[in-house]
Amino acid sequence: MPARPHTGEDYLMTELCVAGIDVSKARLDVFVLPQRISLAFDNAGRGIAALRKQLQRRGVQRVVLEATGGLEYPVARALSDAGLQVARVQPGRVRGYRCFLGKRAKTDALDAELIARFARAMPEDDIRPIPSEQAEAVRSLSARRRQLVELLVQEKTRLKMTRDRFVLQSLRTVIAGLNAERARIEAALAAAIAEDDAIRHKCELLRSVPGIGAVVASVLITDLPELGALNRHQVASIAGLAPHPQRSGTSMHGDHISGGRSCVRTALYMAALSAIRYNPTFKAFYRRLLDAGKPRKLAIVAVARKLVVLANAIVKADTPWLPQKALD
Repeated sequence: MPARPHTGEDYLMTELCVAGIDVSKARLDVFVLPQRISLAFDNAGRGIAALRKQLQRRGVQRVVLEATGGLEYPVARALSDAGLQVARVQPGRVRGYRCFLGKRAKTDALDAELIARFARAMPEDDIRPIPSEQAEAVRSLSARRRQLVELLVQEKTRLKMTRDRFVLQSLRTVIAGLNAERARIEAALAAAIAEDDAIRHKCELLRSVPGIGAVVASVLITDLPELGALNRHQVASIAGLAPHPQRSGTSMHGDHISGGRSCVRTALYMAALSAIRYNPTFKAFYRRLLDAGKPRKLAIVAVARKLVVLANAIVKADTPWLPQKALD
């Protein structure tokens, strides 16, 4: 049989030893390339320790896991502490890679192999550091606060549409409970931020901008950890506030924002509304856009984009907001 020609993928296999991990509540399915070794461990203390030893013994340099709502954090933290390059990626990216490869079969072991192949192709500058335990606690509390806010919106909408007295009382009781729990979570979030000097300092820098309050600052810290390490175009794109061209052939559709992290985009949109109202610099910028004939929503998005670019510059320079430089 003639030898198979070498490909770029073969070259990467010889250069980089990687592992893909499919995480479930009780089990870690692992696949190592280029050795093509399939392993399985319990997703618990002893299992994670055994996995760490195996990966170190086999010379694994990069590990990729899917972000699964927090189940992956203990193993990601342990492997990162052991000196391995660890990345958590969104499941949608791995699904897209599966479609690219034309794969249909799906088991935990096959998913681990797919993630390992994704790890080989993943650009190094696309890998984000695993947050500390304190930073992860802040992220979890921020996410929980967001969930409670969403539940409150749903219950308040039902309250407006309901006429039955018993149901009305039930809704008011639930809303009161959700408000109390929201206050409790926000207090815990504020305490968690105060306990970490780096997070607290970053939060203070962000809150120096009129329009960015405690809630928006916590969202930026937890869901946009790259803040301060990106250029203005990258940070606007990750926040979902960069216009992307939509043109093909003779079609001439306008540019639209798309993608990015929806929770960050929503927080910045609300911050933009506040900045337009209370920050003279951004209010003047918004008014100039309206006077130039721009639609109101487009002008608000432009303010939100300026806010995230400004926040990125503030964190990078480690300097509070200066009004005269806000829109440079």
